[in-house]
Amino acid sequence: MAFGRGGKMDGRRPSSPSSSLCTTTTVVVFVALCVVGAWMMTSSTVFPVEPTSNKRSEPLEVSTSNKKTEVKDQRAEVGFGETEETATSGNAGSEKFEDTDNNDNVPDESHSNRDAPEEEKFTENTMEKPVEMSEEKEPPKEKEDSKDSFDDANGKSEGHSAKEGGESGDEEEKSEERKDKETNTDNDVEKSDGEKKEDQEGKSEDDATEQPQIEEKVEESGEKEPAAKANEVFPDGAQSELLKESNTENGSFPTQAAESKNEKEAQAASKSSGDEITYSWKLCNSSAVTDYIPCLDNEKAIKKLHSTKHYEHRERHCPEEPPTCLVPLPEGYKRPIEWPKSRDKVWYSNVPHTKLAEYKGHQNWVKVSGDHLLFPGGGTQFKNGALHYIDTIQQALPDIAWGKRSRVILDVGCGVASFGGYMFDRDVLTMSFAPKDEHEAQVQFALERGIPAISAVMGTKRLPYPSRVFDVIHCARCRVPWHIEGGKLLLELNRLLRPGGYFVWSATPVYQKLPEDVEIWNAMSSLTKSMCWKMVKKTKDTLNQVGMAIYQKPMDNNCYEKRSEDSPPLCKETDDADAAWNVPLQACIPKLPPGPSVRGSKWPEMWPQRLEKTPFWIDGSRVGVYGKPANEDFEADYAHWKRVVSKSYVNGMGIDWSKVRNVMDMRAVYGGFAAALRDQKVWVMNIVPIDSPDTLPIVYERGLFGMYHDWCESFSTYPRTYDLLHADHLFSKLKKRCKLLGVFAEVDRILRPEGKLIVRDDAETIRALEGMAKSLQWEVRMTYATGKEGLLCVQKTTWRPKEIEASM
Repeated sequence: MAFGRGGKMDGRRPSSPSSSLCTTTTVVVFVALCVVGAWMMTSSTVFPVEPTSNKRSEPLEVSTSNKKTEVKDQRAEVGFGETEETATSGNAGSEKFEDTDNNDNVPDESHSNRDAPEEEKFTENTMEKPVEMSEEKEPPKEKEDSKDSFDDANGKSEGHSAKEGGESGDEEEKSEERKDKETNTDNDVEKSDGEKKEDQEGKSEDDATEQPQIEEKVEESGEKEPAAKANEVFPDGAQSELLKESNTENGSFPTQAAESKNEKEAQAASKSSGDEITYSWKLCNSSAVTDYIPCLDNEKAIKKLHSTKHYEHRERHCPEEPPTCLVPLPEGYKRPIEWPKSRDKVWYSNVPHTKLAEYKGHQNWVKVSGDHLLFPGGGTQFKNGALHYIDTIQQALPDIAWGKRSRVILDVGCGVASFGGYMFDRDVLTMSFAPKDEHEAQVQFALERGIPAISAVMGTKRLPYPSRVFDVIHCARCRVPWHIEGGKLLLELNRLLRPGGYFVWSATPVYQKLPEDVEIWNAMSSLTKSMCWKMVKKTKDTLNQVGMAIYQKPMDNNCYEKRSEDSPPLCKETDDADAAWNVPLQACIPKLPPGPSVRGSKWPEMWPQRLEKTPFWIDGSRVGVYGKPANEDFEADYAHWKRVVSKSYVNGMGIDWSKVRNVMDMRAVYGGFAAALRDQKVWVMNIVPIDSPDTLPIVYERGLFGMYHDWCESFSTYPRTYDLLHADHLFSKLKKRCKLLGVFAEVDRILRPEGKLIVRDDAETIRALEGMAKSLQWEVRMTYATGKEGLLCVQKTTWRPKEIEASM
């Protein structure tokens, strides 16, 4: 009609219908082309990005299926705003916590999720399909700059501008062309990157359950986003990364030094990543076969010993080069029985030893029954059950207060560790140990049952624990000659016992009147008195017909100073009671540190309050491991691991925690990882490497336990004894001292089939470990890298090589 009226006004005749149609078509096509051209010009524009953690992420490809998550390796570039200062800023030195470790400046992972381009796909039921787009489309709109404020592990907030795009214009156009082939609606083409992300986050609830939930984003207000936006594929940087110092910012402008440095590093990484390393694995050639412990089964070293008088042959004698062979599986090996059923029975095929059942069957240690080994819960001193025995101690000395005052116990000569196994019912952690001796596989039985234990002996060296950390030390007929050689072995227990702690001695000299027992009792009475130990209770259990004596260590040095004789002598002022790695035993008493603010001067908080409260002797006068004042460092570490464990490890990695019992943190620092797992039915062995800050006393102070270890050597445990190993920035530090291949062979040795290894480390180390895991035919559950940092989760399989290594 508009054209008709116009024709009359011009004095011309109206155009024919066919002419009007042609003209209309031409105009519509022209307008459409203009709109499409304008959109393409807009979408190809690269907007400046404000620096976040000075990293820029590459596209990711993710697949999820049946709770298993695999993230194909992402090699992210390091980009915007990184300066030499931010790349190398380290931690201030500290007194006790001095270390070469540097976990600062870890990149923020939160933006890698926002920038995931349209190629990112999710698979359902193992079949890949494009991301479904919503039917109703909104016209394209430009995102508003918004600041994402996160609470990093050190408690500081940093503002970052949301990214508008992570690719160049050419890459964007190519991506859009591929997208056009996958969709048929015009509106799909008109969607911006931000809208695609919103569509992805707004999937149906069913789809969300299939997608692993790793972390939840945190808004500026500190409150969590709605559940629809909380399904992050990868950990959010603020919640899953390491403690770090805040970086300086350069606005939207990178420096030339950073650009050039990053480009050279990226080129070098690209070249190195293309060189695949092949590994040739063989089975270990050892007489111990399936039970091989390299540092305890070193036959050549043991044969060279001049004496075995002090059980030197049961101590650690590690090979000069860590073995890189694999320990074979026992024939018929099965997945271990889950806790708590495992406390009462295990598969015979997993620990096929009967000698202990033959020796101790009449004492209710262990019995063979069909395909199972049964553990009635008895022992030499508690034939009628461990719980009755434990309650007898509580009744004899109510102040011992299991699970409140007394939380961490050392059980010497533990047997199959039924005492420690039933202590879990009283909310008590027990560090059990026994030698690898004629009582075949006793510690192996304990670990297969899901009870903490290590293979160790009281011989010529200190035990690998700090001083003054155990609330109670227990010995039930442990056959240790405490009274000989100046009481050297009992004095080692005195070093380990917390001031005011108890020593529970349940042995025949306490209640039997045989001449040998009377002689030992008299010697022990004289020795404990000279050590200022007070015997607070001596009693006899009428049901088990055994007795016990309970001693208490003094809280201060008053008694030592009043002794008429200096025997045993006080240790020299230069003696470090916390030094415990390959340190010879001494027959002396470490003087208790004076002062009300010194560790050991008062008892820790009652359990469970002691888990979360900063120890009273940790204050701001010392610098913590991550560079903040020590008390703030402690609190930030705990908050960090609570977030990571709850948001990522428990819910997001496809780990069935009902099948996890024995856990090891290979580099524990403050024990935050173990503390965060408190609500899981697991126990955690916290390892503080010998070249890391000596924070193990803090672990014990909060009611957890662990030990010192050098990961360039084998650990004192049997093969296949841990369900999950966790290593936070351990391997990158180890490769400066020893070959990673030997360390990874040790990881394979102590990890159970179907067990999992979680590694957080630099991207280069992650790539190397992933290659080793794949060469062992382990299943890669997740691998994630952004910038220079990475995360790896792998699961061990039952694969073993056929070839056996040549004899040494």
